[in-house]
Amino acid sequence: MTDRNKERFVLSRRAFTRSAFMAGTALAMPAIIGRSAFAQGGAGLEAYTSANVDWKRHAGTKIMVGGATHPWSNAVTPFIPQFTELTGIEVETDFRSETEFLTALPIKLASGSPTPDVFMYLAYGQGITAGWLEPLNAYYENKDLVDPAWYDEADILKSAREYPLWQNGERYAFAITAEAQTLYVNRGYLKEKGLDTPKTFDELLAAARALKSNDVAGIAMRAKAAGNATFPLTGFIYSYGGELVRDGRVAYDSPEAIAAVEMFTTLLREAGPIGVSNYDWYEALNDFMQGASAITSDTSNFATDISNPQKSKVAADAGFALFPTTGSRPAIPNMSCWQAAVNSKSNNKEAAFLFLLWATSKATSLQTSARGLATTRVSAWESEGFRSAFGQEAAQAALANLHNADAELAKRARFHPQSPQILNELAVGVSLALSGSETAEKAMKDAAAKANAQLRK
Repeated sequence: MTDRNKERFVLSRRAFTRSAFMAGTALAMPAIIGRSAFAQGGAGLEAYTSANVDWKRHAGTKIMVGGATHPWSNAVTPFIPQFTELTGIEVETDFRSETEFLTALPIKLASGSPTPDVFMYLAYGQGITAGWLEPLNAYYENKDLVDPAWYDEADILKSAREYPLWQNGERYAFAITAEAQTLYVNRGYLKEKGLDTPKTFDELLAAARALKSNDVAGIAMRAKAAGNATFPLTGFIYSYGGELVRDGRVAYDSPEAIAAVEMFTTLLREAGPIGVSNYDWYEALNDFMQGASAITSDTSNFATDISNPQKSKVAADAGFALFPTTGSRPAIPNMSCWQAAVNSKSNNKEAAFLFLLWATSKATSLQTSARGLATTRVSAWESEGFRSAFGQEAAQAALANLHNADAELAKRARFHPQSPQILNELAVGVSLALSGSETAEKAMKDAAAKANAQLRK
């Protein structure tokens, strides 16, 4: 286990610069991206043709890219025509709501489907164990596909560079985002009540209760009974000293994890919106942006939309903060790198690899980061385009929370071969505790027992 007593980051301009080096809803139908869709202001092809890469080796090929409706898919899609112009490879996209995508993808992969050729992915251990993900080290070593000096892996955040490494040193995916759990507050609402931004969970509960009214929820977070909705809860568990998985076994029935679930469910039950047990991240984000909730906590990727006055009614009042602590333990916010993999059954594996090489390159990352995407590139995080789109305060908070996160804790659960079952049982247990039909202790003990029983199968 990593040292939890390491120095914690605080928000400062100096920390922002230093940590850049240390941190390392509607169903979208499949679409073929035409050249006319090419985003204005994109990098010229010379930023790519200067590389010693045979970009045209698969000209005339067509690939499908599948994924979730997400800041990454939103940011990269306008630039896909650039990839087609560069390589001659036509790209069809199939981006869906996160829940639908994550439910449908394993069924499709298990059937042996050769598409999508490229797909966003989270359940890394499951995919590797099932043989769904193409090993990529040999592609990285192919001098016709990769120019190491041009790709410059040293420019990738350390946490994102190490995240895809499997136990044997093989890589089965590219990290495409770097996300850390962040606390979002409406400063206007806090000021009306004479409150400061919460620094501890007790302060968070007191503030959420005080801010709750007939018109505004004190806090809103995703809490539906689905594994992908456990992202915010997980930061609570880690920060209380709990774990999801320990020594290969489910451990969210520990006293520490139970205390975290008790705090999480109390917050939402006493200060959350009506129907919060059905909330995914879309609902939590929308409530905060519309001023219907005063506080939320989720991925740092929320910052782009929250800061955008064309989308968010609270852009001028939004505050971006460190994840809270128990008061006696350091905060350990949840973190994640969405990854993108090549389908092991794809008929166009090299073309798919070239797409991911292009999508994660310095040049493309500078373009997507200017649209507010938190990429994996240090150069992109430090760019004026990113700071302008994402916000200086939001970027500082995201990097500080990334530094305070524990990637090994996150990988232990996310990379487990039966991660979906582990997270689904957790989500169901929390839903029971949130409804009040079971105590947090009973719900977590039952959930852990069910998950561990599945691990024995």
